[in-house]
Amino acid sequence: MTAHAAFPTPDGASAPARRDVLTRAAALGALTASTSACADHARSRPAGAGPPAFGFRGPRQAGVTTPQQMAALVLAYDLAPALRAAGGVRALREVFGRWTRALAQALDGESPPPSPAQAKDITEIGGAAKSRLTATVAIGPRLPRLLRVAAPPALRELPPFPDDRLDPAYGGGDLLVQLCADDPRVTTAAASALTRLAGDTLRPRWRQTGFLPPTPAGRTPRNLIGFKDGTEQPSPEECERWVWSDDATFLVVRRVHIDVAGFARLSTQRQERIIGRHRASGAPLGRHHEHDDVDIFAKTPQGRYVIPLGSHVRAASPRLDAGARILRRGYSYDSGPDDRGLLFLAFMRDPALFARVQHRMTATDELSRFTEHRGSAVAYVLPGALAGEDLGARLLA
Repeated sequence: MTAHAAFPTPDGASAPARRDVLTRAAALGALTASTSACADHARSRPAGAGPPAFGFRGPRQAGVTTPQQMAALVLAYDLAPALRAAGGVRALREVFGRWTRALAQALDGESPPPSPAQAKDITEIGGAAKSRLTATVAIGPRLPRLLRVAAPPALRELPPFPDDRLDPAYGGGDLLVQLCADDPRVTTAAASALTRLAGDTLRPRWRQTGFLPPTPAGRTPRNLIGFKDGTEQPSPEECERWVWSDDATFLVVRRVHIDVAGFARLSTQRQERIIGRHRASGAPLGRHHEHDDVDIFAKTPQGRYVIPLGSHVRAASPRLDAGARILRRGYSYDSGPDDRGLLFLAFMRDPALFARVQHRMTATDELSRFTEHRGSAVAYVLPGALAGEDLGARLLA
């Protein structure tokens, strides 16, 4: 989004067990995660090419269409109760200024050196570039009202869904920060640094970690129920149409508990009919290759749909939304044997698209019998910070 652009308009937990964290961290030298289809896809990189590092400054924030890293940490903050209107704007502008200087120094090597008060914070996230850290900052629906600043028209709370079992401890927030890196220790250190730099202006509300299993470069990682997750993603051209609005986008976060044990008791054939894909290859039912087209209208010679009517891939198909697409950047989470599931992170031009898809899944998706949405948040991802500019400068001007 340029300095003169208007806001976009609508378009139609706990950390994993310590041994798991250390196992994943140890594997990072030889393995890397899958990537977003929107940019710099691993399958398009030369063999032997190392993973790219990500800078902080630019017209768009990193962490949306950049290649997916191994670990995620989502932080939610609320504005301190005493800060409202002009006073809140001034206080938040100062926080964004401190965050911008710290992240630009850590990720871009920007000078001049930080003040002594920031030196410790930047030192702690000094390995950020090597671990491909990205920090993506977004504002929740309540914040513009508190500050009395203009809000994007599409920034609204998500509607209730029939099967939601939302826990207030994992939802909402005036400000969301998505931190992703190839080492969970880097996201943890960055979270601590940003929280300290926020001082008394922002109060932590909730946090949730996520992870990907070690996966060879260019391969799609598997989720906790053993299926490849993230196969069908928008192309770069589709991202420009359906994800970005100028240089901004929207983030939807859902904490989805999965009955992993219950799903595992099903036969492989039954699991595949629920998902709509072959478990081993990831190919759509009736096809042979993972990235073959998911034709939800194809039928057998007997007149049956090849992709079952109650399958997950059918309910999520963009063909049912006139081609509109969501960019998914999901991670697994593991908070113990009774709470495992999906940290669903998705980016789109208008959160109304997510609402349509979710309503359809609630009504038709057989996988919903094994899932429960326990946390939810929606936020507007700010344009990036250009050279000489602080994050959020246009929002808080």
